[in-house]
Amino acid sequence: MTANELCRDCGFTLLCCGDREISGGVYCCDLLSMVMGRAPTDGVWFTVMANQNTIVAALMADVACVVLTEGIRPDEAMLARAAAENIAVATADCPSYAAARRADDRITAG
Repeated sequence: MTANELCRDCGFTLLCCGDREISGGVYCCDLLSMVMGRAPTDGVWFTVMANQNTIVAALMADVACVVLTEGIRPDEAMLARAAAENIAVATADCPSYAAARRADDRITAG
C-alpha cells in the first residue's frame, strides 16, 4: 500500500511523498537511536519528534513514512528534507499508540 492509501484509510493528514510504498510494520518511539536500530524497513514510524533529525533517523532506519502524532506539525525544513529523501510525512491528532493501532489494523488487513 502507499502512504497516501494508508493515510486516507486511517484519517491521517498526508503532507508529502504520498506515493511511497509501505510494506513493513509500525513502530512507536520518540528516541531516535532506538528507531534507527529497531524500526521496520519500509514501515511507518509514529512519533512526536518534529525536526530534521527525525528525517535523518527515518532515512537511516529506511522507514517509508513518519506520522507525527498528538497534533504536532512539522516545520518547512523538516518537510523539505523529507521530500528530498522521499520519506512520507503525515500528521495525526491522536496519541502515537492509537494512531499505530489504526495503521497496524489496516496494514495487516491487506
